[in-house]
Amino acid sequence: MGGMGGPSIILIIIVALLIFGPGKLPEMGKVAGNTLREFKNATKGLTNDSEEHKKEDKQNQR
Repeated sequence: MGGMGGPSIILIIIVALLIFGPGKLPEMGKVAGNTLREFKNATKGLTNDSEEHKKEDKQNQR
């Protein structure tokens, strides 16, 4: 099974344009970008919290 090539991506874009229209796609892209940014910030916060807990545990063991 192969990955998505150029023709597949073009076909998906054409179908999306037909379904949603050219006016709605930029809005959907903006919403998707904001969602990804929030997810990235949330996961960054979780990793920072876990690193802080590890440091605290090491200091408490001494």
